[in-house]
Amino acid sequence: QVQLVESGGGLVQAGGSLRLSCAASGRTFSTRTMGWFRQAPGKEREFVAAITWTGSSTGYADSVKGRFTISRDNAKNTVYLQMNRLKPEDTAVYYCAVYRHGTTWSIDQFLYDYWGPGTQVTVSS
Repeated sequence: QVQLVESGGGLVQAGGSLRLSCAASGRTFSTRTMGWFRQAPGKEREFVAAITWTGSSTGYADSVKGRFTISRDNAKNTVYLQMNRLKPEDTAVYYCAVYRHGTTWSIDQFLYDYWGPGTQVTVSS
C-alpha cells in the first residue's frame, strides 16, 4: 500500500520559486518511478516531471523544462519538485503519483497507480 502527501504549495510572485515535497509511505516507493502532474482550473491534468527509482532518468514537460527540477531521496521516502522562475501559467494543483514501474517513466497519467491529494500553487503576476 502506498500513501502520498504533497506539501510546499502556496502563493508566489512571478519569477519566484517554490519547492514541493511528496512524502510517501509504504515499501514500494523506493523502487518506483515517481511523477508530478498538475491541473489548472478548466484544464485537464497534465504531466510535469518524472524520475525513475534510481534517479538515473528524468523527464519534463516542455513547458517546465529548464525551470523545474525533480529529485528524490529514497532514504526519506520523499520526492521533490523545485520550481524556479515561476509563471502565472504554472498556477495549478500539483499532484505526485507513483508509476507502475521503476526503470522507465511516462507522461500518461493512467499508468500511475497512486496519487496524493494535491497542493495548490498560485503564481501572481
